[in-house]
Amino acid sequence: MEEENHTGVVYFHFRPFSTNSTIASLVFVGFLLLYLGSLIGNLTIGLTVWQDHSLHTPMYFFLFVLATLELGYSTNIAPLTLASILSMGKMLISLPSCGAQMFFFILLGGSDCVLLAIMAYDRYVAICHPLHYNLIMSWQLCGQMTVGSLGLGFLLSLPLTILICHLPFCGHNEIYHFFCDMPAVMRLACTDTRIHQAALFAISVAAVAIPFLLICLSYGCIVATILRMKSTEGKRRAFSTCSSHLLVVVLQYGCCTLIYLRPSSSYTPEEGRAVSVVYTFFSPLLNPLIYSIRNQEVTVAVKRLLARVFWLGKPETFLPRKIIHQVRRD
Repeated sequence: MEEENHTGVVYFHFRPFSTNSTIASLVFVGFLLLYLGSLIGNLTIGLTVWQDHSLHTPMYFFLFVLATLELGYSTNIAPLTLASILSMGKMLISLPSCGAQMFFFILLGGSDCVLLAIMAYDRYVAICHPLHYNLIMSWQLCGQMTVGSLGLGFLLSLPLTILICHLPFCGHNEIYHFFCDMPAVMRLACTDTRIHQAALFAISVAAVAIPFLLICLSYGCIVATILRMKSTEGKRRAFSTCSSHLLVVVLQYGCCTLIYLRPSSSYTPEEGRAVSVVYTFFSPLLNPLIYSIRNQEVTVAVKRLLARVFWLGKPETFLPRKIIHQVRRD
């Protein structure tokens, strides 16, 4: 397989999951279903928050932004992965295309991690300073923090992408992965990559470790406040509003830590590819499910949206009477 044409452009190809066509077909169908599920789930969450005025609060605004980031994040990875599986690893991707995927991967993934820290701060203000919540969490501040998370993601992604794209590659450029992940691409360089590995670690600390510490600090204050509450019902409601976010945090940061916050000497391509499946295909699918199943307001709002979209004249078959009256008023 030619890895470099006469113009000097470097090409890569991804190692197939299996050389057996039957297994490859099963992997393709599985990944396609996960991708379609994540698209449907995040689109539903995004449209629900957008359409339902009862969800026009800072907490659900950040949920809308998270769903939008997840849409871009999964779409950046899945189509190329699915095409590679169909070609049994014969599809070529140029270095600029690979660099573009790395850039958006860091941009969206880094913004996602920072946004989860912002959402933890939102819960901290709501539980620890409820009387000042509307004053502190103004729409102006929400917008500034959202733009800031995207700006930080951009500043983290651009330098590292440029560094990696300027590496010399030689020999058999097979990426032992299903997308252009930075550690997997750097392993193919025929030069010393210690500076690039240090840069990747520094960016991982900024995008993963620091936001995670801020989340821990926020939830430390939240737990201390909840324990001081005298009402059992108040404690239950406070914990329920945080449980969905905590599940997403554990899933996201656990996978990122295993890949990017560990010594490069302990990195193995097999483990990297296995863990990456979780946060590139399963996580974007599970996030909307976690928020919709564990959040009654979102569940009711989704049912209202479905009643508007799939109005069949007899919504009584699947909607409570209270929701039916609300839909008809709207």
